[in-house]
Amino acid sequence: MLNPSMMRGAMELLVDWRSASSLFATLMLINTLTSYIPLEVRMFARKLFSHIFTYLKPTNTIIIEDSDTFGGANELYDSAQLYLGTHCLSHCLTVRLFKSCTADSPLASLPDSHTVNDTFQGVPIKWTSHKQERSDSGSGHFRNRRGSDGSDRRCLNLEFHQKHRKLVFNTYIPHILTEAARLRSHTKERRLYTNRNCYSGDDFHRSSWSSRTFSHPSNFDTIALDPSLREEIRADLLRFVSRKDHYLRAGRAWKRGYLLHGPPGTGKTSLVAAIANLLEFDVYDLELTAVHTNSQLRRLLVSTTPKSVIVIEDIDCSLDLSDRKKKQMEENQEEGMKDHPQKMSNYPEALNLSGVLNFVDGLWSSCVGERLMIFTTNHPERLDLALLRPGRMDKKIKLGYCGAPAFRMLVKNYLCLREEEMDRKDTIAEIERLLEDVTVTPAEIAEVFMGCDGDSADAALGKLVLELHQRKMSSPPKHVALAVSTEKCSLGETIRDGSTIKQLVAIPAGCS
Repeated sequence: MLNPSMMRGAMELLVDWRSASSLFATLMLINTLTSYIPLEVRMFARKLFSHIFTYLKPTNTIIIEDSDTFGGANELYDSAQLYLGTHCLSHCLTVRLFKSCTADSPLASLPDSHTVNDTFQGVPIKWTSHKQERSDSGSGHFRNRRGSDGSDRRCLNLEFHQKHRKLVFNTYIPHILTEAARLRSHTKERRLYTNRNCYSGDDFHRSSWSSRTFSHPSNFDTIALDPSLREEIRADLLRFVSRKDHYLRAGRAWKRGYLLHGPPGTGKTSLVAAIANLLEFDVYDLELTAVHTNSQLRRLLVSTTPKSVIVIEDIDCSLDLSDRKKKQMEENQEEGMKDHPQKMSNYPEALNLSGVLNFVDGLWSSCVGERLMIFTTNHPERLDLALLRPGRMDKKIKLGYCGAPAFRMLVKNYLCLREEEMDRKDTIAEIERLLEDVTVTPAEIAEVFMGCDGDSADAALGKLVLELHQRKMSSPPKHVALAVSTEKCSLGETIRDGSTIKQLVAIPAGCS
């Protein structure tokens, strides 16, 4: 026989089951009823409640995307990932690691769909990493959401209490940028960028540049240049980076243009690398053949960063930038030129001389400060004079054939001989005499020394003597070769060739 307490327990259990069954029946009824509600009404109600909840909650959110709609990298996103990797991820269960070939240790970053907490001046801050997925078939706004390489775009969400909004905007975010700049300076890792091949459908959803670690060993202490020219270039560069206020006071954009010209193998590329290493700038290697329109060229320009060197090598081979007056005279003498492929540059939508001139010294060129533009060419006489004027090419440097000072630098680099040891060797003096009569580039001498790797210095010098004697017998004297290859220059242009400085007289266009 059941006692009263057991009966009460059984009744309570029965009531609980009845309540649960009632709740379940209610939920089933609601689910059945909502199935008859149109999908648009349900989505509107869900969005309405979401907006109401967002308005009532005291949390603010800042979205930091990895790039803009034009493909330009977001410095704040990279800085935030660098800051989090060094300050907030030491106790995280999951991190993303990356190590470049020049870094001493790997760098951590926050993986997608993960959260980490930070505290700044006693204020709790939450960071969340997201990946914005978009289908490839989208268009318009959805195509703009694509990431830097055509993949989905990544972003960081920064959440904090509303009352700390002013602290986060005015103090915390500048602190992240400053700390990231300090960390980059400490690691001294710089990047070498190259532009992607752009097509008409890629203007707003592909990144402009891809990058690798820049680790070229060339520097001003080892480059084979005349010492006076080397110091002149060094002083000009250091003066440029230290005169921001002067450029601002003069009303000029903080940029400078260099034209490096001379025969192949005279060290133009090595000088570019030495300049980047001296200034600790990133390098943007611009390939004009991969750019098809002036608008694409502008987009490449605005997506570069300050403290950078923009390099266009062999500018005369990349695009038809020849003298317009001379070209017009030649075209008037020929028939059927309207169907020539080079005439495509006359169409306004195609990349042309006007687009390059505006790239170098137009309104868009002032959007990024502290930048060096370097053009290299073997034939400066082929370029239009508008491209060579001051303001576009502020300094023109001719790298000539190897002279005695450049040769001694090569001996020091490759054969490890000191100056006093060179002075005691008769072969050094003989080679220096031969260099006065034989045209040879620093690259050709370096190739001879590279072929003697493992041999003694005397053996390498002896091989070079034989090579120079053979060239002297089979080639015209150096002064004749230089006279034949002398290039047309603007009036008053100073050209350095080895250790000699020559002031050339202007030669009218079209005259030999």
